[in-house]
Formats: sequence, structure tokens, C-alpha cells
Amino acid sequence: MTDYLIKNLSNEDFAAVIELGNKVHGDGYLDETSISKILNQSTVGSLNASYVMYHDQTLVGFRLSYAPNKWPLDKWCTSDKWPVNKEHVAYFKCNTIHPDYQGKGLGGQLLQTSITTLKEMGAKAGLSHIWMQSPGNASFKYFTKAGGQLIKTHARRWNDDPTIPDYVCILCGNDCHCDASEMMLVF
Repeated sequence: MTDYLIKNLSNEDFAAVIELGNKVHGDGYLDETSISKILNQSTVGSLNASYVMYHDQTLVGFRLSYAPNKWPLDKWCTSDKWPVNKEHVAYFKCNTIHPDYQGKGLGGQLLQTSITTLKEMGAKAGLSHIWMQSPGNASFKYFTKAGGQLIKTHARRWNDDPTIPDYVCILCGNDCHCDASEMMLVF
């Protein structure tokens, strides 16, 4: 069995996380400014809900998660349909696994590690916007298998998103037409 190291995201991981994130999701998905902001939103006191996974010296995956009350609700959040009050909801920004390592259950390991920390932070649930055009719809299948429940599907979720102004979708290019399913995982 292959050994993987899971540890908290830190500044020393930024370059590798940006490279892998942009490879899997498209150019401009992550940059130095955004990953620094994500790390801040992931942290409460000494707790950090974002994790990276290495095999030897190679980054094979990461889970970026925001602590409860450290992320803004936006027009893609349907909080009136959530089964948990918004002050107890964390946000699962993304779970990214290198293509050579997909299908091995590594994403689930990262998710469970993050959930453990989020519970310590007082979260009772986590929200995510699941990429519906992921190859084989793997993102939806993975989050549903973990217990995620569909709240609402949002058309063209990442089109003209001001939080990722230089994003070039890996499927659509500069004019992203990908949909996102707003899903909640109650812990």
C-alpha cells in the first residue's frame, strides 16, 4: 500500500497547489493572492481546515475549506433551503486530485480530515458548489457518496465570477458555461 502524507496547507505549499489547481481546473483558478486569502479563511486560532496530500515529494491532492463565518454568502447560496443555520456552515472550496492519482479514494480521505477540523471549529455542515461538467461527473458522484444533498443547481456558476477574474475554464475557455450544484453535507 502506498503511503500518503496529509498535512495542513501552509505557505510552503502554495506554488504546488496553484500549479495543480490550474492544471485540473483551468488557468487562473488559483494564484498567490487567492491562495493566501483561502488560507486565512481556512483558519481559526490554531485550527486550519485546508489540507494537502503528498506522495513522497509530489503533491497529489488538496482540500481547500473555509471555516464557518469566514466566507461570504453570495448569489449562488440558497441559505433559506439549508437544513443548518448559516453560522454553523463551513464551505468546501475545492477538492483536487492529480489525474494520475484519481479513483483511489484520496479525495474522500482529504474530505474526512477537513470535516474533523471543521467540527472542532463548530461547523455542523459544509456547503459546496459541485462542478457538474467534471469528467464522468466525478465531482457530483464523489460528494453524493460522501452524503452530500442537492440544494439547487446554478447555471454558468463560474462565468464572470469576480473572485477569479483571470479564470480560463479547462472545458469552455474564457466564457465558462459550466453548472454548479449547490450541495450540503451535514456532519
